[in-house]
Amino acid sequence: MTAHIIGDTAVLTSRSLRHILRSPDTIITTAVTPIALMLLFVYVFSGAIDTGGAKGSYIDYMLPGILLITIASGIAYTAYRLFLDMQSGIFERFQSLPIARSGVLWAHVLTSLVSILVSLALVIGVALLMGFRTGASFGAWMGVIGMLVLFTLALTWLAVIPGLTAKTVDGASAFSYPLIFLPFISSAFVPTESMPGPVQWFAENQPVTSIVDSMRALFAGEPVGTDIWVAMAWLVGILVVAYIASMAIYRKKIS
Repeated sequence: MTAHIIGDTAVLTSRSLRHILRSPDTIITTAVTPIALMLLFVYVFSGAIDTGGAKGSYIDYMLPGILLITIASGIAYTAYRLFLDMQSGIFERFQSLPIARSGVLWAHVLTSLVSILVSLALVIGVALLMGFRTGASFGAWMGVIGMLVLFTLALTWLAVIPGLTAKTVDGASAFSYPLIFLPFISSAFVPTESMPGPVQWFAENQPVTSIVDSMRALFAGEPVGTDIWVAMAWLVGILVVAYIASMAIYRKKIS
């Protein structure tokens, strides 16, 4: 049974990846906004931003937040592609075939993961050209990559929900906009201590801050403290809830 599900998911994922290869502009578009933000903040705003004595250059400080924005930008395409499949009737055709039903959703999720990882690599490559430097060990890099993968999976399963339930194309992708702006109300670009009271409270207690702080510490080769556990709790919690909700909606749609 497990082999059957894995095999069907692999075939469906290959189908979705071929669509991405035929339209690589989605990967490029996902990377353009974060790269533009890096250029803007590093070369225009960095001189006016006080990072509270943080070590390294400003791009070292801001890159974790930029990486999260890259992911949030990419998941809009997941909802969009899923919505188009729902409208085209392809799901009904899949139901008439002897394939694992869950494989249809997992194919979209894995396609999103691959395309977003490529976009993240492009962003990191540009950051290195702009002066990003890290003292992270191999283990620290694996920790950063693991957090980025978890964040991508969590947000992608969230994207599945509007992809299944939206009435229009714009509605399917619009939900990602608040997620793109969430890093701006966190420690991603400035220390939370510089924010007004209510904004500071929100920034310090939303998931992006603990994730950004953990990745920043890993990149710098510094102890991550309790931030890593708070970040993992947020990531795993969002992933589990989004997965359960997505599968419940999917089963209702195809029943």
